[in-house]
Amino acid sequence: MTVRFKLLSVALATALLGAQVQAQGLRLAPAAGGAVAASRSATSDYIVAVVNSEPLTNTEVQREVLRVQQQFAAQRRPAPDLQRLNAEMLERLIDQKVLLQFARETGIRAEESAIDQAEQSIAAQNQLTVAELQRRVVADGLTVGMFRSQLRDQILMQRLRERDLEPRVRVTDADIEAYLQAQQNTSDPNQLEINLAQVLIAVPEGASAEQVQALQVQATQVLARARAGEDFATLVRTYSAASAQSNGGQLGLRSTSRYPASFVEATQRLAQGEVAELVRSLAGFHILKVVEKVNAGLPAMAVTQSRARHILLRPSAQLSETQAKARLLDFKKQVQAGQADFAALAREHSQDGSAAQGGDLGWASPGMFVPEFEAVMNQLAPGEVSEPLLSRFGLHLIQLQERRQAKLSEAEQRESVRALLREKKRDEAAQTWTQELRGRAYVELRDAPL
Repeated sequence: MTVRFKLLSVALATALLGAQVQAQGLRLAPAAGGAVAASRSATSDYIVAVVNSEPLTNTEVQREVLRVQQQFAAQRRPAPDLQRLNAEMLERLIDQKVLLQFARETGIRAEESAIDQAEQSIAAQNQLTVAELQRRVVADGLTVGMFRSQLRDQILMQRLRERDLEPRVRVTDADIEAYLQAQQNTSDPNQLEINLAQVLIAVPEGASAEQVQALQVQATQVLARARAGEDFATLVRTYSAASAQSNGGQLGLRSTSRYPASFVEATQRLAQGEVAELVRSLAGFHILKVVEKVNAGLPAMAVTQSRARHILLRPSAQLSETQAKARLLDFKKQVQAGQADFAALAREHSQDGSAAQGGDLGWASPGMFVPEFEAVMNQLAPGEVSEPLLSRFGLHLIQLQERRQAKLSEAEQRESVRALLREKKRDEAAQTWTQELRGRAYVELRDAPL
């Protein structure tokens, strides 16, 4: 088994917890309702809807409201209007009950082993044992039984979607061609991302008309040299204001909305490598060159790939998790002190199929490793060794060897478009499908008691 294999259960658990499983720890309070919802339930719980014969309570709705409010607070975003949020969460829970009822009625089941696997995956993703995860769940206001019941429901939902929704989603080669053609022909500036390089001929505050005229003449001369093909970075170093010389004068790839309107207007009709007419601003005269122009609706032309190696130890009856972690920490100290070679340690000790290659995992694009492994790897600098990391496969010690920008082939770009269109069509199909099932269900809304 290797870290390249992804398990459905992690995506499943992440969806269930509403993206609350974070690298820094598990936050289940919003989904569980926590102490706030629990304290209210005794006095304010009542039935707000009946879905077929199953009641939906105010407490269930308030748990969802609290979860969403805490998500917005964590992201430092203003929460939606409370009345609207209550209505949206009520509708969402009604739809969920309709789907779960339909799943059960049509024979979909979630085995205990599948629930166990989902629980283990959440624990591994958060570098916890199952026992530690269960203690966190209880501390956040859920019983273990309630938590596993939520996992069961999410497994049912996932299997229902795979059976009934996925067959509705088809992306043809014609769909891909039409999308690419539409994106290439778009004239919407909001779809563009550009990277501009500039030479800034600064105009001092309070400069006289004569000074401004002289600086404009200089800027015009620099513009002519840039258009004649002189090295732009050299022109930046020679003539640009000191504050605008970093990175060869490049301002970075960003959406057009993040550039001054005058910059966008001057460059919008230019191709990559062309130089615009002079642009005047309060800062001075700008000579702008289009370094890169990307349509945000098209897939990336390149991705950042990482090459890493690792040592994997699997906890067992003979090797506890604590012992495995201590052993990996010792390996890390040896490597950092120059007393041992990482590849040699991997060949001798790693319990992964990559051991024969010194733990080398080869070049990997984003998404090829399981999330908990990739998240740690992405934080490493070349040559750096991680702390021991717990994944669903065991304990890892990772060393990042190098990174590179890899250009995507035409086939890879088309697959990116296929995935993008599939996601879009899946969302549209899910909405229609849910509405169809909802339309066949009996739903009775009830007012709050006086």
